Parts: sequence; C-alpha cells; structure tokens
Amino acid sequence: MAENAASQNTEDAHIGQPMRDPLVALGSSSAHLRRIVQTLGAGQFDAPAYPSEWTIADVLSHLGSGAVILRRLFEDTLAGTETPPEFSQAVWDLWEQKPSVARAADALVADQELTTRLGSLTSEERSAFRFVMGPINEDLAGFICLRLNEHVLHTWDIEVTIDPAAILSTDATHVVIDRLELVARFTGKAPEAERRLSVRTTGPRRDFTLALGPQAVSLIPSGPGPAEPDLELPAEAFIRLVYGRLDPQHTPGRCGGEHLETLRRVFPGP
Repeated sequence: MAENAASQNTEDAHIGQPMRDPLVALGSSSAHLRRIVQTLGAGQFDAPAYPSEWTIADVLSHLGSGAVILRRLFEDTLAGTETPPEFSQAVWDLWEQKPSVARAADALVADQELTTRLGSLTSEERSAFRFVMGPINEDLAGFICLRLNEHVLHTWDIEVTIDPAAILSTDATHVVIDRLELVARFTGKAPEAERRLSVRTTGPRRDFTLALGPQAVSLIPSGPGPAEPDLELPAEAFIRLVYGRLDPQHTPGRCGGEHLETLRRVFPGP
C-alpha cells in the first residue's frame, strides 16, 4: 500500500513541512477500528454510541455502507461512468436489514476492501484521478480524505464509549486539520451577529480565522496569528469541535471559556 500511496512530498502550506499521507492515515485508522471492534462482545453492538441516538452497530453500518458506496464511486470514476442515483439508497436499505453482529463483521470487511483498493492504483492512475460531484472536485488524495474524515470521527464515536478519554489519532489529525474549511461551511450554523475569532491549534500548530455571520461560517487558514488568540486548543479537539463532538465531558481540561461555548453553538454536531 505504501508504494502506491499518494506522494508525501506535497508541501504543507501552513508550516512548510511534508504533508502526511492520507492513505497511510486511513490504513492506520482502519486497523485501529478493527482492534476496537474485536474487543467487543456481541451484546455490546446494540449499546449507545456517540451520539447516543445511534448504537455502535448503527455507526459500523454507516461506515460499512459508506465504504461500499465510496468504492462504487471510485470504480465508476476510474471507468468514466456515472453512478446510478439510486445506488446509495439501495445500499443503505440492504445494510439496515442486517443484524447487529453482521453489520459489525461486514463493516470491517467492506472497510478493508476499500482501503486496499484505494492503495492499488498505478502512478499514472493516481495522477489522472479526478472525482467530481456537485461542489466536490478532488484528486486522489482529496478523495481518500473524504473517507478518512468520516472514518476517524466515527471510529471515535465508538471508542469513546469504551474510553471516555479517547482522542483522534495523530496521523489522521495531521491530515484532517488541513481540510476543515469545506467541513466548517457545511457543519457550521451561522449566528445572527457577525464575529471573527482567531483560533490556534497545537499538535500540529495551525492558525485560523473563523468568520461568523448570518449568511455563512468560514474557516480561513492564516499565517502566524496573534500572540494570544481568542481560542487555543489541541488540533484533534478543534477537529472534533467542528464536527460537533467537543461537549464539556470530552474536552481537554485546559480548554474552555466563552469563545468555546460560542463555537459549540455554531457547530452543534449530529
């Protein structure tokens, strides 16, 4: 898989260091999910996940069906054909009928098959790959990140029910933190009053400006920010914040204040 992974020589615009390989991060997250699921007994799959409206089996079903759908989109993109619009719904309907234990087992299989397939392309295929759907226009690395973002957050949704101190993996954090702009536009709930906040993350260090307004929420990477930003927190925690997964019970102890409470309302999550 490493030989066929997207190049690690892409320069990180934020800190001038090589960007971590999203395929390696996805493989690591897949292995981590497998280890977590293999520790669970059959009766645990119906226990609440995060959020509690979903069971662990529901989360695994979402990951498994998502892997099947993304695999089809991937193959159709390579072949230059359109995916039938009814395909996704047919997959979801099929997975909803599966018993909880089957959802878990089948999810791991579909997940591994997708990850392996993503790493199987030749150099020429990787260079030529371009996925376009609505506002999404991604090369292979970007396409892999569509899966990585979902995978690492939903893996946390399961792991946190076992370990309340669980955090996102380091490999995934270093990739996902640099691809949050689009996510923030979709997950952010625009407040009534306009406001701009400076945000700094650590591990890795990043500086952002959050522009909040009645029309939109924008996350803008910036150069070195002010000496004392409005909010400073670990990068993995900021990712979870944008995805609505930084409630007080799962927030690092040194983070807090009025700005964090404001952003919890802006990013309410699932």
